[in-house]
Amino acid sequence: AGVAAAMPTTLAMLLAEFMKQHAEENLAPKTCERYQEMIVYLAPELLAMDMAAITPLHLSREWVRLLKCGGHTRKTKTPRPMSPKTVRNIAGLVSSAYLRAIKWGLVTTNPVTHSDLPKMKKRAGLALLPSEQDHMVECAVGPWCLGTFLEMATATGCRRGEVLALRWTDIRDGAAFVDRSLSQTRAGLIFKSTKTEKPRRIELPPTMPAVLARHRERQDEFRRQFGPAYRSDLDLIIANPDGTPLKPDSVSGTVSRLCRTLKLPKGASLHTVRHSHASLLLEKGVDIATVSERLGHSSVATTAAIYSHAIRGKDRAAAQVWDDLMQQSRAEKSTGVN
Repeated sequence: AGVAAAMPTTLAMLLAEFMKQHAEENLAPKTCERYQEMIVYLAPELLAMDMAAITPLHLSREWVRLLKCGGHTRKTKTPRPMSPKTVRNIAGLVSSAYLRAIKWGLVTTNPVTHSDLPKMKKRAGLALLPSEQDHMVECAVGPWCLGTFLEMATATGCRRGEVLALRWTDIRDGAAFVDRSLSQTRAGLIFKSTKTEKPRRIELPPTMPAVLARHRERQDEFRRQFGPAYRSDLDLIIANPDGTPLKPDSVSGTVSRLCRTLKLPKGASLHTVRHSHASLLLEKGVDIATVSERLGHSSVATTAAIYSHAIRGKDRAAAQVWDDLMQQSRAEKSTGVN
C-alpha cells in the first residue's frame, strides 16, 4: 500500500496499521509476536467497529468478557477465564494503538483511558532462600551447562536472555558487561539489545571467576571434540556442546521442572531466581539504586514498585537506627560532650 492508501477506519484496521508502521519497526520481534497473539483475543464485533465510535463503555464490557471467558485451554480450546494481568496487557496494546492514532490525526481521544480496567491483587513475589538456590544449582540436570547458567543467574539477577547471550569477552575485571539478550521467536533465535537498550556493568561475586574457569575447561573439551564445527565465532559462555545458543523457552521449562522435582515453594520458576536476587540484597541493606542497576530496570521507581515488600521490611531497622541516634545525642548532652 502506498502513501494514498485508504486510512484505517475500524479497530482491526487501526491495530494492523499500528503493527505495520510502529510495532514492527520499533519493537522486538518477540514483543510483536505477543501483540499479534493478544489481538486475536479481542471480540470480532469490537474489531469490526468504527474506531472513532468505540467508547470507554464498549471497552469496559470487553474487559469483563475477557475476564469471564476470554482465554482458552491449550488442548481443547475450551473458553476459560483470563487473568486480570493479561486483560490489562491487551488493554495496553489497544491504548498504544489509539495513542498512535491520535498522533496520526485519525481520532482525538483514547477510550481506553476512561474504561474500567480489572484490578490486580498485589502479591509479594516469591523469593527463594540462599540454601534453596544452592540446592537448585547442585541438582541441576538437563543441558550440561545448566548449573553454570543458574549460578550466573542467581549471582547477577540478570534476565534469562541476558545470561544466555553473555560472551566470554563480556567478562572483564571481575564484572559482566551486559549489552544484549537472546530472544526466541517463531523465526528462530535472535540476539537483540537489552530491555532498556542500555548496556550495564554488573560486579560478579568473588567466587564466580573460579566457577567460570571450571566451566570453560569443560567447554574447551567440547570445542576440541567438535573441531571446526564448533561455533567459536559466537563466543557464548552458556551454550550447547557445539557452541550454539540454548533455546530460552526450553531453559525456563527445564528450571520449572527442576523446581517441582526439588519441591521448592509452589510457583517457583526461573524468574523467581531474579526476584530472589533483588529481594535478598534489599533485605540485607543494599541500596535500591544499586539493586536497580544490577537488574537493568529503566528507573529506581520501577524497582521500588516491584520490591516494596522488601523495602518495607527495613522499616523496623530504620526506626531502630533513629532511636539509637537520638539516644546517643541525649547521652552526649547529659555528659556535656559536643
